[in-house]
Amino acid sequence: MKFVHRLGYYLGGFAIGLIILMFFLNGKDASCDYGPNARTVKNISSKPLNYSVNANTFVNNYKLDSLTITNLIKYGSVDFSKSDTKKDSCRVYHIENSYKERELTLKVKNCDSLATLLDINYTNN
Repeated sequence: MKFVHRLGYYLGGFAIGLIILMFFLNGKDASCDYGPNARTVKNISSKPLNYSVNANTFVNNYKLDSLTITNLIKYGSVDFSKSDTKKDSCRVYHIENSYKERELTLKVKNCDSLATLLDINYTNN
């Protein structure tokens, strides 16, 4: 059998396999969160979020809602060099994101069953 025929059979079977895989995984919440940033953000997002006094004041002053805060955390980038990940119980993460073309820094305390937004500020450029 010629190489072109073998390649055609391979690509045809591969395409059919992808279609079947897409059919089975279509309605499921399958994700590939293997990087440290994605795992950390997913872990924080899966817990109920409380606000500290400083964070609550900032949210009220700038009229941010809970969905905006959730999206800032979910789509943010964790700065592990500024984060305190050495603790056993509750680790503190610095998450950077932008909102309305301004850079924000969120400081989130991640415990076993609860996440607390300690502080949120616009960064100075």
